[in-house]
Amino acid sequence: MHAIPRLAPEAAAIPWLTTLQMIEVDRAMIEDFRILLMQMMEHAGRHLAYLTRARFLAGDARGHDVVVLAGPGGNGGGALVCARRLAAWGAKVTIAATADDDRFTEVPRHQLDIARRMGLPVHRAGALPNATPAVVIDGIIGYSLRGHPRGESADLIRWANASPAPVIALDVPSGLDEATGQPFEPAVRATATMTLALPKEGLRSDAARPLVGELYLADIGVPPQLYGRPPLALDVPDIFAEADLVRVW
Repeated sequence: MHAIPRLAPEAAAIPWLTTLQMIEVDRAMIEDFRILLMQMMEHAGRHLAYLTRARFLAGDARGHDVVVLAGPGGNGGGALVCARRLAAWGAKVTIAATADDDRFTEVPRHQLDIARRMGLPVHRAGALPNATPAVVIDGIIGYSLRGHPRGESADLIRWANASPAPVIALDVPSGLDEATGQPFEPAVRATATMTLALPKEGLRSDAARPLVGELYLADIGVPPQLYGRPPLALDVPDIFAEADLVRVW
């Protein structure tokens, strides 16, 4: 198993972002620095696949069954990049989507198309095969959450919670309000959560901690100049100077 370093002591005082601050980071990345959503999604999915292999597949993806749960937004797109990477590394990947392809937003829909062209099986929530995977990837809902998950999103959250396999959440466990840290019903009970760029404020609340599990932080290429200028004006240490994936707790 490949060791993932813990957050360095000198970086322990990192800022924890509100949802509004994270929206500003996303906006500035795309509009001001011309770093495309596709690029950020590739970083997120690659790091998520690495975390899955290193922490939960003993460093070798070959032959392991992995189920990837993908919603139609950005979290789903990152999870689909993870699916592609793990499949290329020899894992037997199955995708469960919460919506028809045409309901996916543009960039996640592109990732879903790649997965289909690779021949990865794509099912809807009620049609997952009866198998116990080695690990489940949660990419159902991110900070677009508005109230209690419904429909197929809720069905997949309940399916993940009923599975004996470890669950890795991308950015935030689906069903958890990352602004307040309060869980809706249902909400994913993750074994580990890999959040992006900087941790989100709600993840450290007392209500959230049991759902977050182990917390990891992944680099998606945010320029340091972005954090330092208004309206963010954040002092962010060199978190990823030695590794682009670190464990917070």
